[in-house]
Amino acid sequence: MSFTFSTFPAFVTFLEPHLYRELQKLGDFDTKTSSWVKTPYEIRKLGGAIFADFRYENVFVYHNGAESYYGGRGVRGSLRV
Repeated sequence: MSFTFSTFPAFVTFLEPHLYRELQKLGDFDTKTSSWVKTPYEIRKLGGAIFADFRYENVFVYHNGAESYYGGRGVRGSLRV
Protein backbone atom coordinates (compact mmCIF):
# COMPACT_ATOMS: atom_id res chain seq x y z
CA MET A 1 0.00 0.00 0.00
CA SER A 2 1.37 3.40 -0.87
CA PHE A 3 0.25 6.88 0.07
CA THR A 4 0.24 9.92 -2.15
CA PHE A 5 -0.58 13.48 -1.30
CA SER A 6 -3.84 13.13 -3.19
CA THR A 7 -4.99 10.17 -1.05
CA PHE A 8 -3.43 11.32 2.22
CA PRO A 9 -3.34 15.12 2.34
CA ALA A 10 -0.62 16.19 4.75
CA PHE A 11 1.34 19.40 4.59
CA VAL A 12 4.68 19.96 6.25
CA THR A 13 6.04 23.48 6.38
CA PHE A 14 9.11 24.95 7.97
CA LEU A 15 8.43 26.16 11.50
CA GLU A 16 8.17 29.94 11.81
CA PRO A 17 10.77 31.46 14.18
CA HIS A 18 8.07 32.56 16.65
CA LEU A 19 6.69 28.99 16.74
CA TYR A 20 10.21 27.68 17.29
CA ARG A 21 10.27 29.81 20.45
CA GLU A 22 6.95 28.24 21.49
CA LEU A 23 8.37 24.78 20.83
CA GLN A 24 11.11 25.43 23.37
CA LYS A 25 8.43 25.80 26.06
CA LEU A 26 7.64 22.09 25.56
CA GLY A 27 11.23 20.93 26.10
CA ASP A 28 14.85 21.69 25.37
CA PHE A 29 15.39 21.13 21.64
CA ASP A 30 18.57 21.92 19.70
CA THR A 31 20.80 22.25 22.75
CA LYS A 32 23.75 20.81 20.78
CA THR A 33 22.51 21.32 17.22
CA SER A 34 20.57 23.91 15.25
CA SER A 35 17.60 23.74 12.89
CA TRP A 36 16.57 25.56 9.75
CA VAL A 37 13.33 27.51 10.22
CA LYS A 38 11.06 29.34 7.78
CA THR A 39 12.79 32.17 5.98
CA PRO A 40 10.93 35.10 4.38
CA TYR A 41 10.89 35.07 0.58
CA GLU A 42 12.79 38.36 0.39
CA ILE A 43 15.75 36.77 2.20
CA ARG A 44 15.54 33.46 0.29
CA LYS A 45 15.63 35.18 -3.11
CA LEU A 46 18.94 36.75 -2.05
CA GLY A 47 20.31 33.32 -1.13
CA GLY A 48 19.90 33.57 2.64
CA ALA A 49 18.29 31.29 5.19
CA ILE A 50 17.43 31.44 8.89
CA PHE A 51 18.18 28.85 11.55
CA ALA A 52 17.75 28.68 15.31
CA ASP A 53 19.02 26.88 18.38
CA PHE A 54 18.64 26.82 22.15
CA ARG A 55 21.65 27.76 24.30
CA TYR A 56 22.06 29.22 27.78
CA GLU A 57 18.30 28.87 28.35
CA ASN A 58 17.59 31.20 25.40
CA VAL A 59 16.51 30.84 21.77
CA PHE A 60 18.96 32.28 19.25
CA VAL A 61 17.98 32.97 15.64
CA TYR A 62 20.75 33.37 13.04
CA HIS A 63 21.22 33.73 9.31
CA ASN A 64 23.43 31.99 6.79
CA GLY A 65 23.60 31.21 3.10
CA ALA A 66 20.97 28.66 2.08
CA GLU A 67 23.61 26.57 0.34
CA SER A 68 25.46 26.11 3.62
CA TYR A 69 25.57 22.56 4.85
CA TYR A 70 26.11 21.61 8.44
CA GLY A 71 25.80 17.92 9.35
CA GLY A 72 24.29 18.75 12.73
CA ARG A 73 21.60 21.10 11.44
CA GLY A 74 18.12 19.72 11.00
CA VAL A 75 14.79 21.17 10.00
CA ARG A 76 11.93 22.06 12.32
CA GLY A 77 8.54 21.83 10.73
CA SER A 78 4.88 21.63 11.48
CA LEU A 79 2.57 18.98 10.11
CA ARG A 80 -0.97 19.78 9.15
CA VAL A 81 -3.27 16.89 8.26
